[in-house]
Amino acid sequence: MASCRRLSGAGLREVLGPAQGLLFDCDGVLWAGERAVPGAPELLERLRRSGKAALFVSNNSRRSVAELERRFTRLGFRGVRAEHVFSSALCSALFLRQRLLGGGNGNGSGAGRVFVLGGEGLRGEVRDAGLRLAGEDEPAPGEPVRAVLVGYDDQFTFAKLAQACGYLRDPQCLLVATDPDPWHPLSDGQRTPGTGSLTAAVETASGRKALVVGKPNTYMFECIVERFGVDPSRTLMVGDRLETDILFGKNCGLATILTLTGVSRLEEAQAYMASDSAAAKDLVPNYYVDSIADLIPGLDE
Repeated sequence: MASCRRLSGAGLREVLGPAQGLLFDCDGVLWAGERAVPGAPELLERLRRSGKAALFVSNNSRRSVAELERRFTRLGFRGVRAEHVFSSALCSALFLRQRLLGGGNGNGSGAGRVFVLGGEGLRGEVRDAGLRLAGEDEPAPGEPVRAVLVGYDDQFTFAKLAQACGYLRDPQCLLVATDPDPWHPLSDGQRTPGTGSLTAAVETASGRKALVVGKPNTYMFECIVERFGVDPSRTLMVGDRLETDILFGKNCGLATILTLTGVSRLEEAQAYMASDSAAAKDLVPNYYVDSIADLIPGLDE
């Protein structure tokens, strides 16, 4: 059972020493808005010098992995390549390619189309997966929409909701969501609705239940294992959100570290630990730190 223990002192080397690699959430862990968390770039550089892999798993579906790679560079993180980044946008596109094209790399002409509720970052990943988007180009005669994909869409409208529901009247049309995040924090302390809120609207209006690709579900980790062959028993998950990052780690068999620079508070984790609910205890991290910079002393020079 997870103990939510502060990770410090000798415990740092005990935990980090045997680890082959770490998975990091991005927002609230590595950066906040357009500012890197102090010490985060140094931590990634120290991990690289120690021969430990650093991979990144983000529920943010607004940006393509190419855009995220550029953001890492802009915020002072060196050596992070797109292949190290697994976003909910990328993994949702890969999931749909598996379901609609059987994992092939064709042009999508026989797979039907995908109706995307989301921005250009998400739409670009779907195109790059070899799938065709509803509303682009001329559809072939009788070409169906085979999937509705819900991501973060700050231009969400009643008309889009009605259009999605029209496609979902076909029981063969998949309903897929990039992630379940209900809201995201803003720099002024306010919140903005997340993909989970938009997905709830589509589910309610259509009477369908979405397949959710992102954390805490395991599909993103399956993508990582396929590409890099990581060993879950020697991999750590570092995140700031108990209901997604920490539960994702639990679901994937990873030891988990909560950092307190983002969404979840230590008091929430302690309340879950005191609960009699088994589901609540799955949200308790193995360890916590005030910031990921606190991990640096556990790594060799």
